[in-house]
Amino acid sequence: MTAMYIIAVKNLTKYYNSLKAVDGIDFEISGSECFGFLGPNGAGKTTVLRIIYCFMPPSSGEGRVFGMDVRENPSSIKARIGVMPQEDNLDPDLSVFENLIVYARYFDIAKKDSAPLAWELLDFVELRDKASVKIGNLSGGMKRRLVLARSLINKPELLILDEPTTGLDPHSRRSVWDKLHYLKSRGTTLLLTTHYMEEAEVLCDRVGIMDSGRIVVIDRPSSLMNQHGGNLEEVYLKLTGRALKE
Repeated sequence: MTAMYIIAVKNLTKYYNSLKAVDGIDFEISGSECFGFLGPNGAGKTTVLRIIYCFMPPSSGEGRVFGMDVRENPSSIKARIGVMPQEDNLDPDLSVFENLIVYARYFDIAKKDSAPLAWELLDFVELRDKASVKIGNLSGGMKRRLVLARSLINKPELLILDEPTTGLDPHSRRSVWDKLHYLKSRGTTLLLTTHYMEEAEVLCDRVGIMDSGRIVVIDRPSSLMNQHGGNLEEVYLKLTGRALKE
């Protein structure tokens, strides 16, 4: 596989004991692209992301990020990516500002550099006025925006987002979308999972529809809707025989 892609995956497979969670998938993602995996819970989306950000190794196949193998170069890959997990795994004992400062230590960012960076990120996600607030006093939308800010602390070239707006109200969801649009316009490559059709249509240059660990099709959202008729949810039903929210 060539290093021209930010992510290049070939015949990637992952077993959990006897369960095949990812079944021999292939895909590539170019720089500054927003690529989304679409599918219900259990389709294999999160497992693919975890392999890409070096949280777990594949059972077989090849995965490369920035041309580096995910098995052989996890530290070098992690230094250049940001991860926004599905869970709001913030430290409840720390304030909003402290959560960013502590996380910066994982990337060996000195306090003299992390403090101004944290303020810059709080401005970006519109949480400066909540800097001293403990996590338990934030709304769900504020927590998601803080997790997004935390994922940007190392100025990543690739941002990986697992269900970035799950559970948010429409206003909070669009606020996150606006931030992601801005990051993409500045050259950040985005890889996300979602089961929100509108989110995929608004954000993604291409989507990969997943079902039972396999990629059924990869294409632009507009092309899929034109080819199969209806919205993305109807496209998913036609291609898999299953409703997206099963």
